[in-house]
Amino acid sequence: MSFEPIKEYADSDGGYGSVVTEYADFDGITLESGVFMGPLRVAYETYGTLSPEKDNAVLILHALSGDAHAAGIDANGRVGWWDALIGPGKGIDTNKYFVISSNCLGGCKGTTGPPSTNPATGKPYGRSFPLITIGDMVNVQAKLVQHLGIEKLHNVIGGSMGGMQALEWAVRHPKAVKSAVVIAATARLSPQGIAFNWVGRNAIYSDPATACLEPAPGHVYQRMGQGLAVARMIGHITYLSEETMEAKFGRKLRLKDMNGYRYSFGENGKEDGEFEVESYLQHQGSSFMRRFDEDSYVIITKAIDYFDLAGADGDLVTSFKDIEAKMMILSFSSDWLYPTSMSLAMVRALQAGKKHVSFLELDLPYGHDSFLVNAGIPKLTRIVRGFLDNV
Repeated sequence: MSFEPIKEYADSDGGYGSVVTEYADFDGITLESGVFMGPLRVAYETYGTLSPEKDNAVLILHALSGDAHAAGIDANGRVGWWDALIGPGKGIDTNKYFVISSNCLGGCKGTTGPPSTNPATGKPYGRSFPLITIGDMVNVQAKLVQHLGIEKLHNVIGGSMGGMQALEWAVRHPKAVKSAVVIAATARLSPQGIAFNWVGRNAIYSDPATACLEPAPGHVYQRMGQGLAVARMIGHITYLSEETMEAKFGRKLRLKDMNGYRYSFGENGKEDGEFEVESYLQHQGSSFMRRFDEDSYVIITKAIDYFDLAGADGDLVTSFKDIEAKMMILSFSSDWLYPTSMSLAMVRALQAGKKHVSFLELDLPYGHDSFLVNAGIPKLTRIVRGFLDNV
């Protein structure tokens, strides 16, 4: 899932303003694998004010490469990745709701993950970090919510992997969730999704600069290999739609003064991107390397691969039997990574179990990334605002 700040931000448009990332520390947690993971640190941000009854909390759940900084402007001047949706008078109105956003377990933006120090060695975990699940992420978030003194969340909401977490919240902690909004997600990762993640991880494994399980001597953790960039390029293709790629790039060549194809490679026989779409993917890969960690990418994509609420028998109705939350399922017409058919499978299972569920397919051309694209936010705002206010 692509997480770049939504463009065209302006504080005069109702931006939340300056925010500070906070941290909560816990002894640890027993993972689904049986491994004890501890100590734990969780990076989080909050927006708005918790009501005296503590009944207005909304938990934001990010996708693969997201972080706790969902709204406002941080100390580095960076705009939150969902700032267009969160703030005074916005879809998730901070005049009404107390909004919580945390970095997931296994991440690299403040919550315990591969870059964190392993107390047993005094070095960063690196790829020796234990394998985790989406359920483990949710159980760590539950510790944070309890730490904040909240017994029941008004809503949990997220897109892509965030949507998977929202489903896990509704299933694992039914008494703690009043409503959930699941956007562009699935109840079980498809073989196609597993395949894309596997190829991406293999790009990292095959990179000599990232081939070791533990950090290089001297605690030099951030490595500058190209494997993560290639993994990002592979993933980013799945986040776009054919319509978007055709409209944005077509078959345009990168160099404006070129009259045709070059019929040659660059230095050392390596291509440097002749088409605009190639140049765009190179940029995405390079920028991702600067802001994310390759071992977190490995750990998180593996957790996504493991995600399967239906189980071996494919029985979602039984899996959803304890859900008490009012559910909103949203899909996008142009999303081919988690298409509408996957959302409808969840809707039918919820209906079969006589659960309260609403569903809407949004006709947007931006692919899987539609919930992050500025042009799609007005539609999302109307739907989310209406649902939250009527829970």
